[in-house]
Amino acid sequence: MSRLTVGNIFKVAVALLFFPFMPLLVLMIGVRRSNWKVILEGGLYVALVLAAAAVAGYSALAVLSFFVILGVVAVSAMRSYMLRDLWLHPRGRVPQVMTQPAASGPQVQHPSTPGASNPSPPEDLPQALAWSAALARQNKNRIPTEAYVSILETCQTLDAVIDAETRQPLGDPQFEYELTAMVRDFLPSVLRNYVAIPPKMLETKQASGRTPNEELVEQLQLLAGQADTLYSGRHRRTSAELTTTGNFLRERFGHRQAGFDFGIK
Repeated sequence: MSRLTVGNIFKVAVALLFFPFMPLLVLMIGVRRSNWKVILEGGLYVALVLAAAAVAGYSALAVLSFFVILGVVAVSAMRSYMLRDLWLHPRGRVPQVMTQPAASGPQVQHPSTPGASNPSPPEDLPQALAWSAALARQNKNRIPTEAYVSILETCQTLDAVIDAETRQPLGDPQFEYELTAMVRDFLPSVLRNYVAIPPKMLETKQASGRTPNEELVEQLQLLAGQADTLYSGRHRRTSAELTTTGNFLRERFGHRQAGFDFGIK
């Protein structure tokens, strides 16, 4: 897909204008996409530049510091290009406008037919999850069986997490962010990108050496693993809270058990 859009041209122009700050661009890409590997990589580049600039005042190391900074900036520029998928979006990934529902009353927004532009999932987490499940069911005949089963299992796992969080919120912003990103961003994006591919190309190897079907299966496995992590983390905390309450009750009232016979002799 073409990346020649006004927004991308502006981003590239700003990056070239502030070319010496390329290490900071890599760090910002990682922060924007919540990619810890890219964040650490960008942080390393920034730290190297700052360290080289700090010792540049010493005449013996001035030339070496200059070449270190120049090299880090050049490497950062190459890495920014390699990470272009994270900040230079193709035309096909521009969010689509939501369509108006045909009937009144509470409804779940269903995805459009394959090949047409799919609207974005709803803001509400249960409806967003239902949106992804509906998109998978609508394209069941073209999705590999293994991938289709993985989608349904992932939706069931996330639905259990959402239900538990609705009944008893943990109040953890990081957990809420990861759950929201999974339901409203990661899972819908994978499905939308897949159904946008023409059926004739689903078994054609791409530049990565994998077919779109293979990519879908692998990405869904990663999402399933993250869903399981959220599920186990959510219920592990609930179990820990129950244990904490039990310890408190045993410490508070446990010593009285021997003193109560409830009138039974």
